[in-house]
Amino acid sequence: MLYTSTRGLAPKLSFADVVLTGLASDGGLYVPETFPTLTPSQIKAMRGLEYTDLVVAVMTPFVGNDIDQSTLKRLAIEAYFPFRHQAIAPLKQLDKNLWLMELFHGPTLAFKDYALQFLGRLFDHLLLQRGQRITIVGATSGDTGSAAIEACRDKDTMDIFILHPHGRTSDIQRRQMTTVLSSNVHNIAVEGTFDDCQDIVKALFNDAAFRVQHNLSAVNSINWARILAQVVYYFWAALHLGAPEREVAFAVPTGNFGNVFAAYVARKMGLPITLLGVASNRNDILTRFFATGTMQTTAVEASLSPSMDIQVSSNFERLLFDLYNSDGLKTAQAMQAFRQTGKFSVSTSELALLQQTFVAHRLNDLETKRMIADTYHRTGELIDPHTAVGLSVARQIQAQHPELAIISLACAHPAKFPDTVLAATGITSPLPDFLADLLQREERVTVCKNNVDDVKAFIQRHVALH
Repeated sequence: MLYTSTRGLAPKLSFADVVLTGLASDGGLYVPETFPTLTPSQIKAMRGLEYTDLVVAVMTPFVGNDIDQSTLKRLAIEAYFPFRHQAIAPLKQLDKNLWLMELFHGPTLAFKDYALQFLGRLFDHLLLQRGQRITIVGATSGDTGSAAIEACRDKDTMDIFILHPHGRTSDIQRRQMTTVLSSNVHNIAVEGTFDDCQDIVKALFNDAAFRVQHNLSAVNSINWARILAQVVYYFWAALHLGAPEREVAFAVPTGNFGNVFAAYVARKMGLPITLLGVASNRNDILTRFFATGTMQTTAVEASLSPSMDIQVSSNFERLLFDLYNSDGLKTAQAMQAFRQTGKFSVSTSELALLQQTFVAHRLNDLETKRMIADTYHRTGELIDPHTAVGLSVARQIQAQHPELAIISLACAHPAKFPDTVLAATGITSPLPDFLADLLQREERVTVCKNNVDDVKAFIQRHVALH
């Protein structure tokens, strides 16, 4: 299995090299040359597998000969052992044909744990095998950072630098990052938005000399292994509801488009997914795109669901490359226009093709609180604001397709957003015991200006300590 860049100019790489490289040298994102497809009988044979065995079954076609199946199984067991639910990704039925998939049972209480707990161990395995050390640089709007730090802390094979927008995460999200005092962990609060953080990270990767000097790698969902690890839980949910004989839909709260692209990959592999619901908050660039065919940035606005406060959905490039029939030049031109003007459009026929699979919906803050309250009063379930945004598009799909099995992703534990949940329901959702003292723990973080050179200098100073 070889991987190619969405912009067509970077060298093709194996799975292991793609994991350690992250962003392609031409600025594109790596995708498989061809997507492996499974027959209905092959998918049916996956029923009843333990989650860790399903990891091996789903990932093996993408990994090729780079990692043997016994090693994949070991990495999966180690990754998901810390999860606090035996089902790993349990399904909870809300009504006749609507389920929540709870993706907050990992160590940082968010869906990012599913990919990053695996990726941290995968990094370590490959680096020990090669006798190498890397510098991981990532940007977070709230949850990726803590999940990445938890997965990479205390490992001798890597330093990790996480950028987050100063003052734009919840207190709990911030403290889950800044209270990890391991010597290889470095938190940078950038005086800007998440998109600014993401731009700085991309600029660091596009600086060839700096990238080579410090052996940069990525934990953001620009890293293909992140996407691949998330594909697994879409198979897990669909199989439990009767796939391949039963078709399903997924409702996905998303900002960076990585999580919903993983569902799209599962669909390309043959999983019977009828529709993918793309849920946005007031930063609704994706909703506007799927309605009009034009992607156009506006100012990022703070919302009750901060992990989705994004206007540049970096993973959308992978979908665009697929839409353009793997035309790297066309994809690169669209991305260049978007970078220069903040806008690009697809054709009417291309939009119509996407609309056969994707439906999109937005929820503002008031509607988010109403959805949290309504869900609690109807089902007794407390949900976080990101999950509420996802349920909005799930309800929309349900109204139009009442007999379709719909799985809405519960992406974070409600305790991560206690003020919003309390305001909506009058109920406080406490942190689990293992995080009960989080607000009293010592923090370590450096505030930086929204400037590539300042961040670069910080990284150089701290990597030099090793």
